[in-house]
Amino acid sequence: MVPLDHLLPFLAAATVLILIPGPSVLFVLGRSIAHGRRVGVLSVVGNGLGTVPAVLAVAFGVGAVVAASVVAFTVLKLAGAAYLVWLGVQAIRHRHDHVGTVAEAPRGTGHVLREGFVVGATNPKTIAFFVAILPQFVDPSAGPVRGQLLELGLVFLLVALACDSVWALLAGTARTWFARSPRRLATLGGTGGVMMIGLGGTLAVSGSKS
Repeated sequence: MVPLDHLLPFLAAATVLILIPGPSVLFVLGRSIAHGRRVGVLSVVGNGLGTVPAVLAVAFGVGAVVAASVVAFTVLKLAGAAYLVWLGVQAIRHRHDHVGTVAEAPRGTGHVLREGFVVGATNPKTIAFFVAILPQFVDPSAGPVRGQLLELGLVFLLVALACDSVWALLAGTARTWFARSPRRLATLGGTGGVMMIGLGGTLAVSGSKS
């Protein structure tokens, strides 16, 4: 178990990093604006679950291999970027589907969770972050390192779920207000798509792993 004097600083650092708008926050905002609070919160859950493979990879030593491979890092980055662009294009194409109603997008829970999971799992910054940060808060004298890494990863996931859900609810609430005007709602849906396309483009051209 991670000692309290290691866990509390990690909790503070994780909270600050999660609150800073990044790929996950922008993805959640885009989905919430385009499809409402339900889809936004489900996207948060899916995105959070997408970080689980990264935590397991780091805990079992695979993350270090990926972090050391420029090819693996680049492939993962481009795959995630392409998926975000595709989601953004779909949001723009279907921006008029829900004009005149504040009902949320008629998407199955499993479908939305899978979309969020893919985005979370294909974000190379997740593995890079866990490889660089988690080991710094492990105390080898306090027990199995693998168990401590898993514990820290779980703490990070819970904090991310809480913080990103707030973003989703705020963005979804703003969407409901905009839905009073059909034109506003269509524009808002398109804005969500543009945000995701921009996020995908930013991820694709971001600096290479060093």
